[in-house]
Amino acid sequence: MPPTAIPPMATRRRVLGWLGAGVALPVLSACGSGDAEAKTYPVHYSEAEWRKRLTPAQFYILREEGTERPYSSPLNKEHREGTFLCAADGHPLYSSKTKFDSHTGWPSFWKPLPGAVGTSTDFKLGYPRTEVHCARCGGHLGHVFNDGPPPTGKRYCMNGAAMTFRPA
Repeated sequence: MPPTAIPPMATRRRVLGWLGAGVALPVLSACGSGDAEAKTYPVHYSEAEWRKRLTPAQFYILREEGTERPYSSPLNKEHREGTFLCAADGHPLYSSKTKFDSHTGWPSFWKPLPGAVGTSTDFKLGYPRTEVHCARCGGHLGHVFNDGPPPTGKRYCMNGAAMTFRPA
């Protein structure tokens, strides 16, 4: 091989390296971009006021987009007829008729009430997930996935501490 020729392996490595960078760049640039989707909600308070209104666990989940430990919520075992409400502002979110046991450790639903929730894209784990939030206060509730039961095929996987339950 002439001294100026590039060995075939070096060319393949270079191409694969550029391909990898091309795939990683959009993901990395999206990390932490939740502010781009920030909006004003009808119910809003200062951080200090939210801290007064919510328990530490509720604040962590609803206002800091945290996640509770699986199987830690009493709402997993809630099977009465009624409505699941946002713990921050009492907004009705889900009917008990749409609740199902997803065996994931979090209360799961196949459909929210009309106009109850909003969604945004979350890149916190390095790949896009659909975050679910209260349509009235913007509080983080959980995520929605495409592996739920009929008729929607959706699994709204919610943090129990982000909700309360009102029996019918």
